Amino acid sequence: MTVTTTVDTGDLVEALAGHRHTGGTAIIHNGHPIGHAELAERIDAIAATLGPDPGTVAVLTSRTPATVAALFGILTAGGAYCPIDPAYPPERQAAMLAAAGCRTILLTAQGQRAPDGPRAIDVTDTPTAPVTPAATGPDDPAYVLFTSGSTGAPKPVLTPRMAIAATTASLRDLFAITPADRVLQFASLSWDTCFEEILPTLTAGATLVFDDEAHTGSFPRLLRMIAARGITVADLPTAYWHELVHHLADHPAHTEDPLPPSLRLLIIGGEAANPARLTDWHALPTGGVRLLNTYGCTETTLITHAAELTTETGGPVPIGRALPHVVEHVTAEGELLIGGPALALGYPGLPEATTERFTTLPAGRFFRTGDRVERRPDGQLRHLGRLDAELKIRGIRVDPAEVEAHIGAHPDVAAVAVTGATAAGRTVLAAYVVPAARAARDGLPAAIRAHLHATVPGHLVPGRLTVVEELAHTASGKVDRAATHRRYEREARR
Repeated sequence: MTVTTTVDTGDLVEALAGHRHTGGTAIIHNGHPIGHAELAERIDAIAATLGPDPGTVAVLTSRTPATVAALFGILTAGGAYCPIDPAYPPERQAAMLAAAGCRTILLTAQGQRAPDGPRAIDVTDTPTAPVTPAATGPDDPAYVLFTSGSTGAPKPVLTPRMAIAATTASLRDLFAITPADRVLQFASLSWDTCFEEILPTLTAGATLVFDDEAHTGSFPRLLRMIAARGITVADLPTAYWHELVHHLADHPAHTEDPLPPSLRLLIIGGEAANPARLTDWHALPTGGVRLLNTYGCTETTLITHAAELTTETGGPVPIGRALPHVVEHVTAEGELLIGGPALALGYPGLPEATTERFTTLPAGRFFRTGDRVERRPDGQLRHLGRLDAELKIRGIRVDPAEVEAHIGAHPDVAAVAVTGATAAGRTVLAAYVVPAARAARDGLPAAIRAHLHATVPGHLVPGRLTVVEELAHTASGKVDRAATHRRYEREARR
C-alpha cells in the first residue's frame, strides 16, 4: 500500500475567482476571446438565476463558453452539475435526468430543446447579476456523471467537491499549467475527461481554447489550428493518438516539423497505449513535446496515475505512479484499489452496487477498480487487464451486460452475447444474436441497430452484429461470451 501526501483541497470557485481581475483571456471560442472578468460575470449571472440550493442541475452541453459558465455557475450556487449530451436519444436523456433527480436543465446553445420535466433555462443570454457564492462543504456534491451498468439503465456516479478540488490541484502541478498556457478543449463535454482540460486551465489563470477545427476528423486541419491558436497543451484519447502517429509517420514531407512548435505537452489516456505506436512516435522528431500517459476512473475522479513516456520507456507502456493526492493498494490478486480524498460518494440510489465497488480497509475507504496491475522494477504500475468483463470503447467504460440488455429488449431477439473484438487497432463491440422463433434473419442486424440508435448513445452500439444459430455455454449453463466469439469470429469479420 502506498500513501502519499494529500494536496490542497481548496474550493474551485474561489480558485477561479482569484483570476477575475487579472485582465487575461479565459476562453477563446473560434478565435473570439473572452476575458476572465467577462466569464466571471456570466458565471455570477447563472448562479443568480438558479438561486440558492438548486440541487442537481442538468446541462445540455455544447462546445461553447456557455457550458463552462454553466458548470461554474452551478457550483457557485451550491448545486451539482450533471451534463447531458443533446445527441443522446430522448429515452436515454429522460433516464439520466430521473436517476440524477434534476429539477432544472440549462440550455447552452441556440436551438436546443429541453426534455420534458425539469424547468428549462436558456443561459446563452442571461442578464448579469451580482451573487455571493453559496457556503458549501468538502463532502457536498460537485457533479453527477454516468457510467455503464449491467442492468441497461445509466448508473450515476456522485462526486464531492473535495474530490474534484484535490484532483485539480494535482493536475495543475502534473501539467505544469501557467497563465501563459493555451489548452485545447477536445474531449466530449458529457464525460469527465473534459474536466482535465477545463478545471486546471481556468483555475490556473490560463486560456481554454474551443475551436470547431478540432472536431472535423482531419489531422492536417487539427494541426494547423493548434499552430494558429498557439495551443501549448492537448489531451487526446489514446486511440486518437494512435491514428495521429500513423498520420505523422505516413506523411514524411512533414516529419521535419511534424507538430506545431507551440505544443509542449500531449496527454493521452482512456485505454492502453500501443508500444509500437510509441516507438513510431519517438522515431519522429517529437522530442520537444512531453508525452504523458494517464490512468483513472470516474469513481476516483479523473487521473490517479501518470507516466512520462520517453525514449527510455520500453516494453508494455506503464500507467505510471500515483499522483500526490492518491492512496493506492494492490491486492494479493493484483487488483488496483484507489483511496484518498478523490473518491466518489457512490452510486446514488444503488446501495448494492456502491457496496460492491467501494470497500473499507484499515487505511480507509477504497474503490475497487477491477483492473489487474503489477509493479515494474522502476516503481511504476503496468496494466495487465480486467478482472471483470468491462471494456473500453472510445475510452469509455462499457459493461457488455448493459449492451446485451438493450439488444435483448428487441422483440425479435431470443438470446445475445456481447464481447470485445479488435478492428483497425482499436476495441469494438461484437454482438452475437440468436433470432426469436419465426423472426426473419434477413434485416435483423439493421433492425437492431435502428433500435439501439433510438435508445442508447453511440458507444453502446456494436460495431459488429452477427446473427447465429446458438450461443456457447459454460458447463454450468451460463452464456460463454469468449467461446461464442471464438466460434463465430470469422463469420463476424465477413
